Amino acid sequence: MLYERWRHIVQEQRSEFALHDSATGRRWTFAQLDSAAEAGGNDREPVAFPEGAGSEFVLAVLRAWKSGQIVCPLEVQQQPPVLSDTPAGSIHLKTTSATTGAARLVAFTDSQLTADVENIVATMGLRPDWPNVGVISLAHSYGFSNLVLPLLLKGIPLIIPGSQLPEAVRQALQGFSEVTLPAVPALWRAWHDAAAITPNIRLAISAGAPLPMGLEQDVFSKTGLKIHNFYGATECGGIAYDATAAPRSDGACVGSPLKNVDLSLNPDGCLQVRSQAVGETYWPERRANLAGGCYQTSDLAELSNGRIFLRGRAGDLINVAGRKVSPDVIERVLQSHPAVRDCLVFGVPNAESSRGDVIVGCVALQTAGAGNDLRQWAVSHLPTWQVPREWWFVDNLLTNERGKLPRAEWRRKYLESKRANS
Repeated sequence: MLYERWRHIVQEQRSEFALHDSATGRRWTFAQLDSAAEAGGNDREPVAFPEGAGSEFVLAVLRAWKSGQIVCPLEVQQQPPVLSDTPAGSIHLKTTSATTGAARLVAFTDSQLTADVENIVATMGLRPDWPNVGVISLAHSYGFSNLVLPLLLKGIPLIIPGSQLPEAVRQALQGFSEVTLPAVPALWRAWHDAAAITPNIRLAISAGAPLPMGLEQDVFSKTGLKIHNFYGATECGGIAYDATAAPRSDGACVGSPLKNVDLSLNPDGCLQVRSQAVGETYWPERRANLAGGCYQTSDLAELSNGRIFLRGRAGDLINVAGRKVSPDVIERVLQSHPAVRDCLVFGVPNAESSRGDVIVGCVALQTAGAGNDLRQWAVSHLPTWQVPREWWFVDNLLTNERGKLPRAEWRRKYLESKRANS
């Protein structure tokens, strides 16, 4: 089905621009991309593992569709999973980002992938005369649904800069009058700091991690560009999108549900997602939170006036002497201080008491020596029991390859540093 849809796109847009790979300088029309895909393929293996971030990734997907293989995208240098069997009826395997535990595979049918890209294109207004710019991973669910599928199933061209560095992105966008740029908060911050946000960026999207409200407002005031927050999950594709024209006034707001996506809360206050784009199952081990067109997230949420407000993750809650707080609440306060570049908050065992956790504020500062001022800021803006008791100032809070700040990983590093210094 997917390959047939691609061939229909080729028939309609044969001579039109489809793909540009800045790293190699190559450029394809839809007909040329189709010919390149036809020249390979016919692999007899049941699963194909496209890897990388360039044009070869796109061609590998097309050749797998042509051969009837299941597609399981891989990050660069990621080892393919060992599969003793494949899920019946599925044509795609996504790897979760391991935000809430070990990475797992999620199986999708062709209709579920198609529903996701239809929802995304219809909600965001993606269009062929605004080519997508591919700086994020094509293998990740975000990149695959926002870049690869719009190209192959909706005829929306793709520009691949070959690097995320500000100058490389700036050069790649030269010659295009209007573009759509999906990215992650860390990249938007780097481009903003380097004054690399160009006027031809017509639609700016941020996903993969919470978009700091201060960054969104600063970019808007300096360039007039509104960065639209996008919230989704590997298991179900797009969930919510902030389509408003002005910056948000509440950093917890992630927008409104995508078209054809229904949201509700379970008795614990966690978000439930229902749509035709929800994945079939985890593989090979099935779980009750993903079944029957419903994905049960671990995100605590509030639904109000058609908008979604995230209130943290159920598993991240910090227990302070019997009272629980989401680290997101504290992070939003710390991020509002002008000297804070990035921050993470987590709980660690209280060595002096068996009653819960100690709150740790892990912070990368833009202004050296602002630690004392930040502590006072926290005291004046948070209830006393929510103020971090321990502070860890680092040079940089590096994101992973998917643009996320893995809380569990930084918590582990903090505990290791304490043991090393004790």
